[in-house]
Amino acid sequence: MKGAKSKGAAKADAKLAVKSKGAEKPAPKGRKGKAGKDPNKPKRAPSAFFVFMEEFRKEFKEKNPKNKSVAAVGKAAGDRWKSLTEADKAPYVAKANKLKAEYNKAIAAYNKGESTAAKKAPAKEEEEEDEEESDKSKSEVNDEDDDEGSEEDEDEDE
Repeated sequence: MKGAKSKGAAKADAKLAVKSKGAEKPAPKGRKGKAGKDPNKPKRAPSAFFVFMEEFRKEFKEKNPKNKSVAAVGKAAGDRWKSLTEADKAPYVAKANKLKAEYNKAIAAYNKGESTAAKKAPAKEEEEEDEEESDKSKSEVNDEDDDEGSEEDEDEDE
């Protein structure tokens, strides 16, 4: 019995293997899946740190033209951002607030325009689903007719 697992070890393995990626619940029948992203949707406004990063990247590339590491740039920027005082950060915060206000206006306009388009879009999707179902049902009916016809031919031959 060397190399055989004990009963306790088998139970432990079973408990560990309960959840796996393949065992996820299937999506409900009525849902199609995740909708694609809209390319017309405005991009989110950057935070003060990312406004700072834009400027810092330019400076860092001038000082270190041979450095190709994104991680090194990010680490240096993070260290520099932490060392800045609130007064030093103020211009970046102000610019970020301005960009956020512009984004809020753009997203409000986008949502206003999207709400009317969203009402029209589901009707098109329903029509497409009906067409798919009708095409499918036609093909199934034709397949069944073909199958039955071949069986009848075999019966007639006998």
